[in-house]
Amino acid sequence: MAHAIWSGSINFGLVTIPVKLFTAVRGNDLSFNMLHAKDEGRIRYERICTVDNKPVPWDEIVKGYEYEKGDYVILTDDDFKKVNPEATQSVDILEFVELDKINPMYFDKPYYLEPTKQGRHAYALLREALEKANKVAIARVVIRTKETIAAVKPSGDALVLEIMHWADEMIEESTLDLPGETKLPEPEMKMAKMLIDAMSVDEFQPEKFTNSYHEELLAMIEARAAGKELPKPKKAPARAKVVNLMDVLAQSVEASKKQRGARSAAAEKRAAHKAPPKRRKSA
Repeated sequence: MAHAIWSGSINFGLVTIPVKLFTAVRGNDLSFNMLHAKDEGRIRYERICTVDNKPVPWDEIVKGYEYEKGDYVILTDDDFKKVNPEATQSVDILEFVELDKINPMYFDKPYYLEPTKQGRHAYALLREALEKANKVAIARVVIRTKETIAAVKPSGDALVLEIMHWADEMIEESTLDLPGETKLPEPEMKMAKMLIDAMSVDEFQPEKFTNSYHEELLAMIEARAAGKELPKPKKAPARAKVVNLMDVLAQSVEASKKQRGARSAAAEKRAAHKAPPKRRKSA
């Protein structure tokens, strides 16, 4: 059973909804240790002072902010406590806005909000009201002494709290060398739209996508641990050199149509295999 990482309340107007916060995303990265190749001993790291070139114990280490090259302001734990935001244990809703008015790049990490027994009715009311208004709530929240802004969104039966980046954390696209508005040849645009149509689906189904790198890496580790022969690495298909964009787009459209036909045939085969046998009509 999942454990709540935070307990508090959603506050908007005079309404208070007691909730618990749960992680909505779990990582599946494989963890590796750094070892000595000679004897497989674990590697330890020492903290070396750049002035006297000697190891430094933890109790002699302080935090410093470099405000000018080589000049530091030293901060103690008490200094950090003085400026830590008040742990209000609440999601304070500040305003409401339509979801499509927010740049998706501002969203960072989602969490589930679960109501307590006393807050279930108000929780459902807020969820349904947001759903019908097609809006999200922008809120201030403090999690583990860190203040941030977040969006409260309806997602199925749940309300999701999605941590957002601050405006000054975002890098403007104007810093990149990007092509501006360009007059594109109509045949290329038509073919590009055909390719998009050929590759379009009615509904996004994330479960059909798998992390093949993670699976192949884990298979290799399990094979080596069992003393088995390692699977042969797959070769990436060679990419044809792009000479004429129209030709490549046309080839892509045809390839996509064939792939879609193959997928449809496979889906029909699976459905027929799962379907119950037809009953014979009685004479």
